[in-house]
Amino acid sequence: MIYTVTFNPAIDYVVRMEKLEIGSVNRSREEALFYGGKGINVSTVLKNLGVDSVALGFVAGFTGKAIEEGVAALGVKADFITVSDGVSRINVKLKAGEETEINGKGPNISDAELEELYKKLDGLTDGDCLVLAGAIPPSLPSDVYEKIMARLAGKKVDIVVDATKDLLLNVLKYHPFLIKPNNFELGEMFGVTLHSDEEIEEYAKRLQALGARNVAISMAGDGSMLLTETGETYRMGVPKGKVVNSVGAGDSMVAGFIASYFAEHDYKKALKYGAATGSATAFSEGLATKDQVEKLLGQF
Repeated sequence: MIYTVTFNPAIDYVVRMEKLEIGSVNRSREEALFYGGKGINVSTVLKNLGVDSVALGFVAGFTGKAIEEGVAALGVKADFITVSDGVSRINVKLKAGEETEINGKGPNISDAELEELYKKLDGLTDGDCLVLAGAIPPSLPSDVYEKIMARLAGKKVDIVVDATKDLLLNVLKYHPFLIKPNNFELGEMFGVTLHSDEEIEEYAKRLQALGARNVAISMAGDGSMLLTETGETYRMGVPKGKVVNSVGAGDSMVAGFIASYFAEHDYKKALKYGAATGSATAFSEGLATKDQVEKLLGQF
């Protein structure tokens, strides 16, 4: 079974308007609600691709209840922990030419509530896959990813980590199955700016030397690259299409990669499927569907 963890789920409130005038009353042209967070996005796309998963994480208050109901309506199986202090986030996405975001803080998660999550994760067994994605809320210890991976170190659980900077670097000693920084994040980790495929490959290999088994690098319109634990390097372009939505594209790529790899155990096919899934989300207003992905696969 595939499990995803979203420490700080949110309701994304997307507001579209012609122009945003600071200090004035603005009226929207269109609004939409999405139930998300990186792990939830992965679980939602997996469901769209016909793959089951269990979404884990923390919810609180009336917004937390709305997230639970919204995720259930999407057909995603969830096993959230209810937090007593605070409410789940509402993230406001203002789209008026340029995009402006206001992200909420989220609830305060206690030690006892975090222990509940640890106990759920203790139930994972050999052959399971765990996706740890996104930032850690302020109320949790900064090494919570490390603690989770240390607890699971004795089991054959494939762990995917989609995080940035130190949060990612600090877990490499636990040999995650897959990490997915983008090319800018890869450069940030080493204090450099990467300009070429050769440079990207060089620094991706450094992540492998630090413990990562497989490293996927997303490069937006320039495609993606995968360095595998068996020594191959694969490069993938992008299909043709108009980018209308960047939110969730990276999460979709992770979902597509997992869905393909654990079905066929072919790294090149998994990268292709992941690239198509990420692009399907980027080319649509919502998260990728299987039909959209299948249409784009023909362009590779």
